[in-house]
Amino acid sequence: MPASDTSQLSRHPSRRGDIVFRWIAKASGTFILILLVAIAAFLIMEAVPALRGDKASFLVTLSWDPDQTQVFGIAALVFGTVISSLIALVIGVPIAVGVALYISHYAPKAIARPLGYVTDLLAAVPSVVFGLWGLVWLVPNLIPLSQFLNRYFGWIPLFASTNQTYGKSMFAAGVVLAVMILPIVAALCREVFIQTPSEHVEAAYALGATRWEMLRMAVLPYGRSGMISAIVLGFGRAVGETIAVALVLSASNVITIRILDPAGATIAANIANKFGDAGAMGRSALIASGLVLFAITLVVNFGARAIVRRGPRPGAV
Repeated sequence: MPASDTSQLSRHPSRRGDIVFRWIAKASGTFILILLVAIAAFLIMEAVPALRGDKASFLVTLSWDPDQTQVFGIAALVFGTVISSLIALVIGVPIAVGVALYISHYAPKAIARPLGYVTDLLAAVPSVVFGLWGLVWLVPNLIPLSQFLNRYFGWIPLFASTNQTYGKSMFAAGVVLAVMILPIVAALCREVFIQTPSEHVEAAYALGATRWEMLRMAVLPYGRSGMISAIVLGFGRAVGETIAVALVLSASNVITIRILDPAGATIAANIANKFGDAGAMGRSALIASGLVLFAITLVVNFGARAIVRRGPRPGAV
């Protein structure tokens, strides 16, 4: 830079840009908080009529009939939401982390970049497409696997079947959700793994570590907080999914741990199925269930933040 330009910068210092940027950043953060409070306030106000008019216990009742008998509850819906999301995490997270590790540390650049694009492209597929794929192709093709699990692992209550009827089950919903959360978890984990300092990688190799030992000692500990954040985002996508779950799950308000049976329901799918035909009390009840879903996501996010804060700092080997 010429000396004249430097002197002009020193003679006319301007912090206007910094001030503007600081206020924009502060306004953005404040807007997010206001929006969060506004959503919570809306849900609470709309849910109050249903909670007052409910003739049963909203948190422990299984049935859902707000417009006729005004007896309804979310016990089965919350159970199905959590179970289907956990199934999705158990199936999807190991695959997503494996894909992220392969792209970031195993695959050649000629393969890693296209594979990364294809993985990210899955996030752009509409939910209804996943639902139709699950309904038309996945559900019928999961029947042999369900029969295998029941035949050889039926002694585990999770894989037991009451009447040997398979199809639209919690297991099918969990598999569809696992495919849907895979690109989100894989993309975030990939970016975190790539940012691992080269000094950590070289130090692990200098100690005689193999590639897997280097990943275990340097890459995975460094990306721990990022992985937790990715899992939380994937869980949030799973618990809030509507159309895909509604298409592949035979909705019934029961609580059962037998994931192969055609039974179960989720909060989001119940809202999608019932909102169009619901009356005033029914819509208020559905919004009340949405409030519970909102609370679940907040609890999960706060829990993940607590885990990250209590764990080792990024970069620790």
